[in-house]
Amino acid sequence: MKRSTAAIKADVIVVGGGLVGTAVAYGLARNGADTVVLDQGDDAFRASRGNFGLVWVQGKGYNLPDYARWTRSSAQRWADLRDTLLADSGVDVSLKQPGGFHMCFSDEELLEREARLRQLQAAVGDYPFEMLDAGELKARLPLIGKAVIGASYTPQDGHVNPLKLLRALHASAQRHGARFAGGQHIQRIEGSAGDFRIWAGEQAYCAPRVVLAAGLGNPGLAAQVGLHAPVAPNRGQVLVSERVQPFLDYPTINVRQTDEGTVQLGDSMEEVGFDDSTSTGVLSAIAQRGVATFPLLRDVRLIRAWGALRVMSPDGFPIYQQSSTHPGAFVITCHSGVTLAAAHALRIAPWVMGAAQPDELAVFNGERFLSDKVLAHAH
Repeated sequence: MKRSTAAIKADVIVVGGGLVGTAVAYGLARNGADTVVLDQGDDAFRASRGNFGLVWVQGKGYNLPDYARWTRSSAQRWADLRDTLLADSGVDVSLKQPGGFHMCFSDEELLEREARLRQLQAAVGDYPFEMLDAGELKARLPLIGKAVIGASYTPQDGHVNPLKLLRALHASAQRHGARFAGGQHIQRIEGSAGDFRIWAGEQAYCAPRVVLAAGLGNPGLAAQVGLHAPVAPNRGQVLVSERVQPFLDYPTINVRQTDEGTVQLGDSMEEVGFDDSTSTGVLSAIAQRGVATFPLLRDVRLIRAWGALRVMSPDGFPIYQQSSTHPGAFVITCHSGVTLAAAHALRIAPWVMGAAQPDELAVFNGERFLSDKVLAHAH
């Protein structure tokens, strides 16, 4: 006769231990909720491990102003998140928010960029940006390449060390009492109306609230609690250089120098299913664009490359929703886990515990995908 295992109880169960789930868990635990985080482990497709590390505002929310507002609200809270994580974990996540640049290599790119940002400014209101010609850009970035004819600049953009961020979130959440269980493969979710039982093998976890932040695992889990989360993988590839002397004080959309001195080059998007490998053609294009942006990189050695899978909805925007048929069950999914970490910890967590839903989130329910109309990717 098989021996039964006692259920583990909590106030909230968070499914997913990446940047999204752990940021929510930190916010919950910090506000006194008994929180258990169920993490699949190292065999998961971890979007967190391949993150470029940007806290990025500019351009986001084109054709959906609520996403622009949501993104800005998180960027505005990022300094507070940095300070609380440092106090709780002792880990400095190396946040720098000097503003960021999106480089343009043709007149058409520059005109399209300005039109996009002006539309965002008209829709959102408080949305500062500057358009810089080649001379103005070189005055700010003296090492910029001649192929770059101009750029857009917004003052809220920044970057962090994403691996330090994940470590800080884990340590800080645990300091406030959150319990992490690794190697958890969720078979099913039972119950409803604030009485959930989640099964991982023979172990049951019980709580009146559950947050599904399992990235590419969300579609099947969400369906069990009356939610629709049709996310799919989108591959990004990144090149990393050796450490070099500081030369770049600002993040850009495709090149950034990390706090450790390495240089990251990226910004590819590929629909290749669950293939998280690298490809020579894409990496070559990334390298060429990086060298065109900053010619000094031509002589810098590359030390590694990786591919990682973003968690992308059909229109590129997040899904935030509480189930109407299973109250207390939430789905939280997005492809900007670094940028939105502050909003997840400081605004989503109170909503999960019963506070009013943030105003910006009404448009992000999963039912929007049950029609034939979707928006262009929000990147």
